[in-house]
Amino acid sequence: MPTPYLQSLDPIADTAQQFGYEIFGSSVWSTFFAALPVLVLFYLLVPRRWLASKAGAAGALTAIIVAILVFRMPWDMALWSFAYGAGFGLLPVGWTIFNAMLLYNITVETGQFTIVRRSVASLSADARIQAILIGFSFGAFLEGAAGGGTPVAICGAIMVGLGFDPFLAAVLCLIANTSPVAYGGLGTPILVLSGVTGIDGQALSTMAGHQLPFISLLVPAYMVKCMCSWRQTLAVWPALLASGGSFAVFQYAFATMHDHLPGVVLYPMTDIGGGIFSLVVTAIFLRFWKPKNEWHFDRAMTSPIAEEMKLDANDPHAAEAAALLASAPAGAAAHETKPLTAGNISLAWTPFIVMSILLMLTGIVRQKEAPEKPGPGPVRIAGDFATNYWIPVPTLHEQTQRAERLRPEGKKDHHESALYNFPWLTNPGTPVFIAALLSMALLRMSPTQIGRVVKRTFVQMKIPIPTIAFMLGLSYVTRFAGMDATLGIAFASTGFLYPFFAAILGWLGVFLTGTDAGSNALFGSLQKITASQIHAAGAFGGSGLELGQAQVLICTANSTGGVMGKMIDAQSICVATAATHQLGKEADLFKAVVWHSIVLASIVGLMTLLQAYVYPFTLMVPRP
Repeated sequence: MPTPYLQSLDPIADTAQQFGYEIFGSSVWSTFFAALPVLVLFYLLVPRRWLASKAGAAGALTAIIVAILVFRMPWDMALWSFAYGAGFGLLPVGWTIFNAMLLYNITVETGQFTIVRRSVASLSADARIQAILIGFSFGAFLEGAAGGGTPVAICGAIMVGLGFDPFLAAVLCLIANTSPVAYGGLGTPILVLSGVTGIDGQALSTMAGHQLPFISLLVPAYMVKCMCSWRQTLAVWPALLASGGSFAVFQYAFATMHDHLPGVVLYPMTDIGGGIFSLVVTAIFLRFWKPKNEWHFDRAMTSPIAEEMKLDANDPHAAEAAALLASAPAGAAAHETKPLTAGNISLAWTPFIVMSILLMLTGIVRQKEAPEKPGPGPVRIAGDFATNYWIPVPTLHEQTQRAERLRPEGKKDHHESALYNFPWLTNPGTPVFIAALLSMALLRMSPTQIGRVVKRTFVQMKIPIPTIAFMLGLSYVTRFAGMDATLGIAFASTGFLYPFFAAILGWLGVFLTGTDAGSNALFGSLQKITASQIHAAGAFGGSGLELGQAQVLICTANSTGGVMGKMIDAQSICVATAATHQLGKEADLFKAVVWHSIVLASIVGLMTLLQAYVYPFTLMVPRP
């Protein structure tokens, strides 16, 4: 077996020692080089305003060079790390966003989206309430069923179709897709965190259930405040309370059900049930309450693509937008006057209903898939034909070791797994694709319509999907080279204040990896080790938290703080711009949401500080 690549937390010092030198401040230089790919990406995206695809390529190239020259990673391992990440960017992420946009375009082409828009408007024509119904409640359901950018893709497209400013729709969907993320994909982040740390998933879920409902109560109001003034936000406080409150109550109940009813473990269904519950409660509430003054956008919006062209006449993609506009369905106007009967509304929503059912079914199957060994997962259809396949990445699988302090306890010889998951059936994109095919048949689309929809979708996705591949390639290089660990160690040196920075470290992890599950896999072990170290140093002496409680709190903060980084990770930004026809505006979108992300992550950090040291908040920390 070849000698594995051993990651270094301070590669500058290690290299200097090999030549008999000592460099003052080597850890600072190592941290700088670890952050350099992200700094290059940020510089090219924001000040230089490069297209995200070009900035992503430059950032990925920087990561590969730093990995080889500074972190001493073999060149073939660095290239395969990039290929591994880019492959994940294509499947499942790129495949999911492509099919989400395809399904949306089908409803637009057939005129059914007009009925969808009118049915939502019939509940309330107020844009503030439409935002929380679609962006928050429906988005939470989609996050629970699928994750992987699906909520931003679907809800962003729907909100643009409802007449929202495309850029604002992207911002709102990114903000909404925060508090539900810890239970996304049927609880995948909690399950991953449990696997990495060895802490019971039920204890982690309980701790998350003692933090996230407060954020869930806040997020709908936060979204609406981003749309309008405080006075206009407070004018709909009953609806905000109905939406956020119902989801928060359900989130708490399902996240902690096992504590009240032993043996009843329902936390993987938290987002699915909470999203549906929030939708139903808010819809019923709106039958009895309406805002005194309906709020609409100041400017009339004819077509999202047409409006984008007005705002971005000099955009490099304007010609493509014009082509898309020219091919817009002319029959959609006929559905503006079509009666809103139960049958018409049901038919219009059928593509999304079918998609939701298929996402839930494949999500249940996905829970049974595990990378126990190379080859097929445990869910076999017939013989060796399985629902997914785990493919060892050449030169990388079990050829990388974390620094010793970051390895799981009791597994000092642990090697990092690098199995590319080929989930041809259970990735979120496939059920959405099947729903699209069924919708084509159900809505009786002609070959001409199908060809037009497919062509339109390819044009919309030809920039975002390569961008996502570059971004995730970058993140995987930083992960396998050990740059992410070097950055994480810088946060771990904050001592008494570490409970606050534990949430910020999770936030950084999601920014780097693109998923809360990825952040938990990346930093979960470090969080547990650091919790043990600061507990041994007496940091929790005044609060009386036991070692196990401190570990549960700190490790959970990685996930609950991490969800606030979901709105700024490259994958989410690219999905949002693609779904709302805002290609080329990735830098603007990042700048628009980054401070919201920091504020919300800081709130989770402060909450974690209170639960670590201040009575009676310490009572909220469960024992493992």
